[in-house]
Formats: sequence, C-alpha cells, structure tokens
Amino acid sequence: MSQRMPVLFIAHGAPPLLDDAAWMAELAAWGNALPKPKAILMISAHWEARPVTLGATSTLPLVYDFYGFPERYYQLKYPSPGAPALAARVQDLLGAKGVPVASDPARGLDHGAWVPLMAMYPDADVPVLQLSLPTLERAPLLALGRPLAPLRDEGVLICGSGFLVHNLRLLGQPVPAWAPAFDQWLADAILRGDTDALVRLDHPSATLAHPRTEHYVPVLVAAGAADGERKVSFPITGFWWGPFSKRSVQWG
Repeated sequence: MSQRMPVLFIAHGAPPLLDDAAWMAELAAWGNALPKPKAILMISAHWEARPVTLGATSTLPLVYDFYGFPERYYQLKYPSPGAPALAARVQDLLGAKGVPVASDPARGLDHGAWVPLMAMYPDADVPVLQLSLPTLERAPLLALGRPLAPLRDEGVLICGSGFLVHNLRLLGQPVPAWAPAFDQWLADAILRGDTDALVRLDHPSATLAHPRTEHYVPVLVAAGAADGERKVSFPITGFWWGPFSKRSVQWG
C-alpha cells in the first residue's frame, strides 16, 4: 500500500504569484515536505460544470482564464502528464454513490490548478486530473468529497484550490479588519473539524469575504475527502493584494 497522502486546500493566487519570491518559496517548501504523489486530483474555483466533469486525461494546452495581465503569463506551460487511470478510479468511486460523472477531454488545466503546481511541482512530472465544481451549494460539495477519501491510500494528492477570503471589489486596498477575523474563524472551525460550521458559513462577514462563493467551496470538497482527519496544519498564512487570504490547509 502507498503511503497515505494528506489532503490540501491551496490558496492559488493568480499568475503574479509566480513573481512573488516569498510565496513561491513557501509553496516550494510545502511541496518538498510532502510525500511524492502518484497523481494529483485538483478541484479549482475556476471550473464550474454540471454534472461532475473530469478534465483532460492527456497533456493539453493550459487554460489562460484571466485578463489584462502581461503577455508573458499567456506563454507559460505546465505539461503535466494526464491521469486516465485516476479518471477511471474517480468515476468508479463517485458512480458507486450514484454521482453522475462526465468527461471533457478537450479541457486543460486552469490557473487555479497550474499556478500553485508550478511552484510546488515545477518539474510537471506528476499526472494531474481536474474535477469540476458541479454546484456552489455547500452541503453537496462536502458530500462530494467523502467518496474520494480512499484515493489517499492510493498515492493520490487531493487538492482544493481557491481562497478562504476573496473579494475582488477590494483588490489592492488595505486589509480590512473583518478579513483576518473571518480567516481565523474559518481556521478555528477547520481545526475543530466542525464541518457543520463550514457548511453554514454563518459568520457576519461571510458575504464580504465571499460575494460569490466559488473560491470558498473547494475547501468543502477537500474537507469531505479528509474524512474526519484530525491532524490539521496551515503551512501558509497571511494576506495578499488586500483581502485575499493566503491561508492554505493540510489535513494529515
């Protein structure tokens, strides 16, 4: 049996993260500290598709799903191998729970996947499969993660990718007082294993932290896949470009 893999939630930044030497070093150190995965299953804030859909199982051009950045970011490559065996296994695990699964063989990795992976696995030598968000409803996404838990014992690194605090309307402004308070409230709930609190999200600053919740809900899929894991750490914390939490989570 493979070494049991942790489950991650990664604050994925944006392409300028790749020019942030401190954050790149933190991500690289995190990647180096983890067991080498046989494959990576990525759930990014930047792919919503119903039903659950699996991206390319072969190496494809990246999705440059961002606008107004310098041209060099649109030339970046991350030629990770596809993961057809993992796709088949995910279909089996979800299918056994009655979850319909579709395939989109023409879709490459979006920046929620490839930006942090460039820092953590720069050799692009680990097969990567991306799984869509079929909904933004929180309880179903927590439930979606649970059948994926056996992958941890098969050498697969399950990664949610988004931000625990994400408000584009305040981009570049000073970090408001509510942002670290909300970030710490989430951290405390994660440490307690309080998935009910993560689903309810009834903090008074929740709508400020997430005017739309696509960057939040990948943490629920990851928490579901962690399946009650009580060993929790936060390898990276802090804020970036105003109210964007860098807090990343490792279960296990």
